[in-house]
Amino acid sequence: MATINSALQIMTGALNADQAALNVTANNTANAQTPGYTRQIAVFQANDPITLNGISYGQGTQMVAAQSQRSLILNTNVDQQMQSQQATQSQWTSMQQVQDIFNQVTTSTSGTSPGSLGDLVTSFFNSVSQLETSPASTALRQGVLSAANTLAEQFNSSAAQLSAQTNALNQQVIGAVNQINPLLTSIAQLNQQITATSPHADAGALENQRQYDLQQLSKYIGISTIKTENNGLTITTTSGALLVSEGKAFALTTGNVSGNVHVFDTAPGSAGDITTAQASGGGQLAGLLTTRDQNIPAIQNSIDTLANSVATQVNAVQIAGVDQNGNPGVALFNIPGTVAGSAAGISVAFSNPALIAAAGTGQGPGGNSNAVAMANLANQPIVAGQTTTDFYASFISNLGSTVSGLSTLNTAQQASLTQLQNQQSALSSVSLNEEAANLQTYEQAYQSAAQFFSMLQTVVTSALNLGMQVPAM
Repeated sequence: MATINSALQIMTGALNADQAALNVTANNTANAQTPGYTRQIAVFQANDPITLNGISYGQGTQMVAAQSQRSLILNTNVDQQMQSQQATQSQWTSMQQVQDIFNQVTTSTSGTSPGSLGDLVTSFFNSVSQLETSPASTALRQGVLSAANTLAEQFNSSAAQLSAQTNALNQQVIGAVNQINPLLTSIAQLNQQITATSPHADAGALENQRQYDLQQLSKYIGISTIKTENNGLTITTTSGALLVSEGKAFALTTGNVSGNVHVFDTAPGSAGDITTAQASGGGQLAGLLTTRDQNIPAIQNSIDTLANSVATQVNAVQIAGVDQNGNPGVALFNIPGTVAGSAAGISVAFSNPALIAAAGTGQGPGGNSNAVAMANLANQPIVAGQTTTDFYASFISNLGSTVSGLSTLNTAQQASLTQLQNQQSALSSVSLNEEAANLQTYEQAYQSAAQFFSMLQTVVTSALNLGMQVPAM
């Protein structure tokens, strides 16, 4: 009877183990579409055997764990690649919008469609060339003023649009921080739950949620993670600013510094402003900050340089000539005293076409030597050692190369990210076909154990009744 009782216990254990495995399969199937879910496998372990008279007897099996199929190294690689890809994508998207400022055909206040900023510089010098042929013509003089106004308006418009793009990026920085902080809080709370419930082993659904939050966090900011002894996580930015320590989250804050939104870390002992460091740290935040603090200022400097150089050189020639009234010429353009702000601040200084100094000193009002000198500026290296046409062409080419390079890099990074995500999916995602096969296997095992259990019950009943059939009640 002892042997039969042992067999009954083994079969009971088998039934329990198979039922637990069936529960794992059912849970996997139910969560096949749950974001961040990591499939589990049933881990079986043989019970310790017993030894009687030198002979070992097996004691069946039990399901000891539902083990999540995750790779910490693979998850980390996915997070890091996500940070790089998102940084490039956000910078690329922002720079496309900046490029559109200079690619689009804009409409001036006069209702015409003048073309690009480079076209307008050329148009201005062409209007001066036309004035050479008939310097006394009021219509041609008005044409020079109109071209000058349209050019100034386009400089103003380009600067205003760059400023608007900067403001938009400031709002996006705030938006990114607003996405980051709830994720930090969630991860800190999950750290507490994981360390409390499973400090030295896989914590199943809790770790799934934490890993999902980490991947979401990687979209917005570059991070480094350190696993602690009790299965918690310490999270810092890539530059070392503390974001999460065990169950504590240190929210990021934003504030205005010189007109731009800066990002601050609030952890004890923190340096505070992490804006500059984060520009190279990864995630959307890095791309936004790089565009705002590096790309746009460089672009703004280029158009300021062009505006300042054209205005300064034209003014110098204009002042050296004589206007239609025989008076010394006055500056055609108002311009700030520094290069910075020139595109936003440039304007035409007068509206009277007679004040255009087409004649040279010593010539009468019908002279044109000064108009010739002004028109010749178009072919002289007056902007950083280049002609205005070459300078603007180089500027547009560099802008296009930057955007194209970001596009190429983002494509390559996306391909690498997809490859890593596919590897992660192959390991961790639920395969309904595989679960169907497991379901069939565990059901068959359960049915076999149940059938054997039934047979043992029949044997026990027969033995207790000494082989006699007991009539049904």
